Amino acid sequence: MHGISFALDDFRLPYCKADDERLQRLGNWITTDISIYKGVCLDALATLADAASGKPTEPWDSENYTVQFSAATVRIQNDWVESERGDFALTEVREATEDYWRFLVSIPDNRDLVREFRPDLPEWEAALLMWEESWSRPHPYRGTLF
Repeated sequence: MHGISFALDDFRLPYCKADDERLQRLGNWITTDISIYKGVCLDALATLADAASGKPTEPWDSENYTVQFSAATVRIQNDWVESERGDFALTEVREATEDYWRFLVSIPDNRDLVREFRPDLPEWEAALLMWEESWSRPHPYRGTLF
C-alpha cells in the first residue's frame, strides 16, 4: 500500500492525505495535475506503463509541475514551490495513480453534464475510447485496470 488516500472536498474537488510528507508531495501532484480529469489520468497511466516497459515517454509539463519518467523512477517538481519535489519509485507512482483512477471512476457521473463524445457510455469509458482514438493505440491498461 502506498499510504495515500483520496477524497472530494465540499466543492467536489479532489484532495489527498498521506502517511508522510514525502507521499503527500506525490499525492499533491496527482490531485493537482490530474484533478478530476479522467483523460489526464489515462495519460499518466499510459506514461507510467510506457516508462516501465522502457518505451520513450512524452514530456509531462503542466502549468504546475514538471515530471520526468524513467524505467525505475519518477521525478516530480512543482514549478511554483521549490520544496515541493521528490523522487519516487516508478512502481510506487503506478500504484498511487491506479488507485486514483479507481477513485475517479467511483465518483458518480454528473447527470446534468452534457457530453458530446459518447454520452451513451459512462464518463470513464468514453474517456478511454477518446484516449485510444486520440493516440491511435489501445491503452496499455486495457484488460487489466479497465
